Amino acid sequence: MVFINYAAREINVKIVYYGPGLGGKTTNLQYIYERTSPDQKGKLISLATETERTLFFDFLPLDLGTVKGFRIRFHLYTVPGQVFYDASRKLILKGADGVVFVADSQRERMDANIESLNNLKVNLRENGLDIRTIPYVLQLNKRDLPSAVPVEEMLRVLHVKGEPVFEAVATRGIGVFETLKTIARLVLQELKKTTHAMG
Repeated sequence: MVFINYAAREINVKIVYYGPGLGGKTTNLQYIYERTSPDQKGKLISLATETERTLFFDFLPLDLGTVKGFRIRFHLYTVPGQVFYDASRKLILKGADGVVFVADSQRERMDANIESLNNLKVNLRENGLDIRTIPYVLQLNKRDLPSAVPVEEMLRVLHVKGEPVFEAVATRGIGVFETLKTIARLVLQELKKTTHAMG
């Protein structure tokens, strides 16, 4: 649900980081935020509950060029991981232009990954979106841990549609920007298809 600000000549797009609790969504966003230059980003907003945080901020990457003369401003969101925050997750997904699913590679978290992915599909559908058509990237986080499940095994369970996959260690920034750049590029490709009518 792209929002066009004609006054500022900006196209606003929304990217949501989804996945099980404590899988690394917040770590991804914090890493990106800390390494984005101050004049390119808004404030990092954190809505905290007792066990989870929802983070969001917007930024204007200068290296992505323009679409029809408009700069692209990205709004990055995380959803709370715990299932009982489902209403919040559904709300945050509303109007998403792209989704990054952050899977936790630890064997004991595989059921939580599957549950969260199924929940994502349902919540997208309830927002009139479809995981098969929305720009989508899968990040396999925590690859450095001894209990990390082999990549092939994770893909057998979590691969949805041949989406790009990145191995990550978000605490060290490994795979973080690769994931972001890829979802941004997919969203921009989609945007170019839909903005040819903008004139």
